Amino acid sequence: MNNQVLSLVLGRLLIALITLVIVSFAVFFATTLLPGDTAAILLGQAATPEAVAGLRQAMHLDEPALFRFLRWSVGLLQGDLGTSYANQMPIADLIAGRFVNTLKLAGVTALFSVPIALTLGITAAMLRGTLYDRIVTVITIGVISVPEFMVATSAALIFAVYLKWLPALSFANEIHSLADLLRVYAMPVITLTFVVSAQMIRMTRAAVIETLNTPYVEMALLKGASRPRIVFRHALPNALGPIVNAVALSLSYLLGGVIIVETIFNYPGIAKLMLDAVATRDLPLIQSCAMIFCLGYLLLITIADIIAILSNPRLR
Repeated sequence: MNNQVLSLVLGRLLIALITLVIVSFAVFFATTLLPGDTAAILLGQAATPEAVAGLRQAMHLDEPALFRFLRWSVGLLQGDLGTSYANQMPIADLIAGRFVNTLKLAGVTALFSVPIALTLGITAAMLRGTLYDRIVTVITIGVISVPEFMVATSAALIFAVYLKWLPALSFANEIHSLADLLRVYAMPVITLTFVVSAQMIRMTRAAVIETLNTPYVEMALLKGASRPRIVFRHALPNALGPIVNAVALSLSYLLGGVIIVETIFNYPGIAKLMLDAVATRDLPLIQSCAMIFCLGYLLLITIADIIAILSNPRLR
């Protein structure tokens, strides 16, 4: 690794670190703007003003927001996510099981969506201008135009209500066989695959087409190289950076789509936990879940950028 590449990688890591600090600041203060008094919501309507004031003092809600942010930030750096207001349990314990469920859902979705999207994107680029390319493009644009909640609702209506093939709700703790695994993950994975694959197909197709238009690829074509050889031997290695970026950006949509999917299908993941925390104004739990989503998104983008830097032939 030469000095220029090392400098670019370290610079990207520094940008990621600065971005994480800014995001933590934004997440904390955005949650403090949620309407309603957290102490009053936890105690209920029958709570006296004295009880509400005492609870606010016990939870340090009477302190300035900046002091609470500094205390929360120090806890994060030490690996302490705090204690849930509503459950009076360590947030790390609440998140642990839910986070595993969300990772399983994201992993199964990536396992299906990435090969499908890359295959369709690369073949559409290879057959640019043909009927196959037009069909893939039209379907991709159509899927992108449909929001996640519409895809999820349609899947539930078709496969659960009308055809009765799959359950409308997904309970991750009810998996005892391969058939149970397929039934639990089928509709959430179908929904997320639709959402993730469409954008990935478009970006992959564009990256491969851009590489196919370069002079060295045209020279290989003039020398008589077959189109598959040109694509897999010359175009794909040089399009690796844009393709990895396309995959990372598309998978980052899982972080938004999973919130809707877990809610509609009642999947016990971290997104569902965060929505439940919003209902009870459980600020530490909301902040921890939001930071996990932001960290996941930032990690994907940073890895994609570093791979793009390392795979850039001009920097070798």
